[in-house]
Amino acid sequence: MLKRNLLAAAGLALAACTPQNAAEPVASEVAENTHPISGLEIVPLSVTSGETKHDFQVEIARTPAEQAQGLMHRTKLGPNEGMIFPRNPPDVASFWMKNTVISLDIIFVGEDGRILNIAANTVPLSLEPVGARGLTSLVFEIPGGRAEELGIGAGDLVEWQE
Repeated sequence: MLKRNLLAAAGLALAACTPQNAAEPVASEVAENTHPISGLEIVPLSVTSGETKHDFQVEIARTPAEQAQGLMHRTKLGPNEGMIFPRNPPDVASFWMKNTVISLDIIFVGEDGRILNIAANTVPLSLEPVGARGLTSLVFEIPGGRAEELGIGAGDLVEWQE
């Protein structure tokens, strides 16, 4: 009887440690600075609006393939999460919302690190392009409406760890 109870307890302990959804990574399998869904590196980014500094944790889409994927098919993005798209060399960036099911604020950052313009509350799944108002060194995406909520606007300074 004791042996059966010990085996049952061991089985329950193992079941509690087994992921319920094999598609979701186990925390120990994901590097601390890597996003569990995209596999992209995560770095801190800040936006300074006047005297206020807003901190974010952002995924970096560096390669053309990563930038083409962006936030497509993602169903959620935390309020202080985002994705950045470094532009090297700087260009006049233009983005669309193809296969992107959540609304985003797309923030275009100039060569001086200051926000040029924001395409706010973009329409999910839209094929209509939204673009920068000048040469862009970085594009920064956050949840739709978040920039207005925080008072982030043109001229604010964006800094991130390269």
